Amino acid sequence: MIPATRLIPTPFLTLLLVAVWLMLQNSLSPGNIIMAVILGIALPRLTYRFWDRQPDVQRPWLLIRYILRLIGDIIVANYEVSKLVLSPWHKPKPYFVVYPLSMTDHFAITVLTSTISLTPGTISAHFRLHEGTVLIHALDLEDEEALINEIYERYEKPLKEIFGC
Repeated sequence: MIPATRLIPTPFLTLLLVAVWLMLQNSLSPGNIIMAVILGIALPRLTYRFWDRQPDVQRPWLLIRYILRLIGDIIVANYEVSKLVLSPWHKPKPYFVVYPLSMTDHFAITVLTSTISLTPGTISAHFRLHEGTVLIHALDLEDEEALINEIYERYEKPLKEIFGC
C-alpha cells in the first residue's frame, strides 16, 4: 500500500487542481468531479520528483499574518507610487540597494524576493547566491539603511520564523 504522502504528495496542489478543473468546466456533474479528482491526484504524483523540497510551515498563523501584512503593504505602496508618479513637484530618486540575506533556504528566499517585487516601488533585480545578497531596485529612496531594516523586520524575519530557517 502506498503511504498517504506518496498517494497525494502535495495535498494543497491536489485541492487546487480539483477546484480549478471544476471552475473551468463550470459543472459539478459526477463525470467532471471524477475527472478533477483523477487529475488532482495524477499530476502531482507524476511531477513531484522534479520539484525542490519545500520547507514545512512551522507557524501557519504567522503565515496568515504575513499574507495580510503583504496585502496591506501592496495597497499602501500602490497609493504611494501613484502619488509619486502623478506629482509634478517630486522627482523620484531611483537607487539600487544590495540587500544582505540572513537566510539560506532557497524557497524562503524566493518568497522574500517575490514579496519585494510584488510591493510597488521595489523590485528584486538580481539574486547573488554566492554572496548571499539580493540586488533591489527602489523607485524612490531617501535612506538605504532604512529600506534594508524595513525589509528585514517586515519580511525576512517573519519568513525565517514561518519556515524555521
